[in-house]
Amino acid sequence: MDRTFLLIGALAGFLGVTFGAFGAHALRERLSSEMLAVFETGVRYQMYHALALLLVSAMMPRMGGWLVVSAGWLFTAGIVLFSGSLYVLALTGITIFGAITPVGGLAFLAGWACLAIAAAAL
Repeated sequence: MDRTFLLIGALAGFLGVTFGAFGAHALRERLSSEMLAVFETGVRYQMYHALALLLVSAMMPRMGGWLVVSAGWLFTAGIVLFSGSLYVLALTGITIFGAITPVGGLAFLAGWACLAIAAAAL
């Protein structure tokens, strides 16, 4: 499982850098400053949680357990739901996608809570 989160984290980081460059160069002229900020927020949180997935991968051999695995999957879901919904919102302007964003935020929070509980149980 640690290799799975290493792979997901590395791919999320790669895509985060790609999307960041795309936003900085290709979207600057096409999006309003507000929508560009929305897109950049998605990139920022994707990168934070790509690093969190690498942390989960590194922790698995030492801590393991269902809480650490849950944290990894919750971070993955958060990236897809939170960052993904912000990307779609910024690129399409369809505001209903903003309703998905808090679900991704809750997944991020639950992932961090799982890590905290796992660390406290050491």
